Amino acid sequence: MILPIYLYGSQVLRTPAQEDDLSDREGLRKLIDDMVETMHHADGCGLAAPQVGVSKRILVVDGNDLTDRFPELKGFHREMINPRFTFESEETSSYEEGCLSIPNVDADITRPAKVRIRYVTTGFEEVEEEFEGFAARMLQHEMDHLDGVLFTDHASPIRRKMLTGKLMNISRGNVRTRYRVKTDKK
Repeated sequence: MILPIYLYGSQVLRTPAQEDDLSDREGLRKLIDDMVETMHHADGCGLAAPQVGVSKRILVVDGNDLTDRFPELKGFHREMINPRFTFESEETSSYEEGCLSIPNVDADITRPAKVRIRYVTTGFEEVEEEFEGFAARMLQHEMDHLDGVLFTDHASPIRRKMLTGKLMNISRGNVRTRYRVKTDKK
């Protein structure tokens, strides 16, 4: 089922998400399947549960549509439950980011070039993986959502100031998208 994506200004996007206790495996599988369907419908490459109004530490990413620019993302798809960083490199990289919850807005964001994440798979196994390049960026962006942080929080102060009007309009629901959206005000 395609879910509405919560827009900038919605409280769920600023609330740190809670770990899932893994007790409702069927419900968890349904939520993750719905998140993947929602992400693909919106032409996104990542989605965190808070973006669909669920304050749980769950994220999905899929880089397969980005292989023209990032060939290393071929076959890159992850569904993570309760992810936590175990390592972030001192080396950084910058790249322009956008977000389904903040449509039509982008900013250059600097992030660690390499990260290691421990998480539970949809097969309910705990694993730890290291990621670099654009895969690391995608995961960091979604992990931020789980902590109530948005990519615009990482933008330079001047860029944040320049985006103020656009962000206010988005928070009021005054934005056009090709996908279903929701705000606290709607």
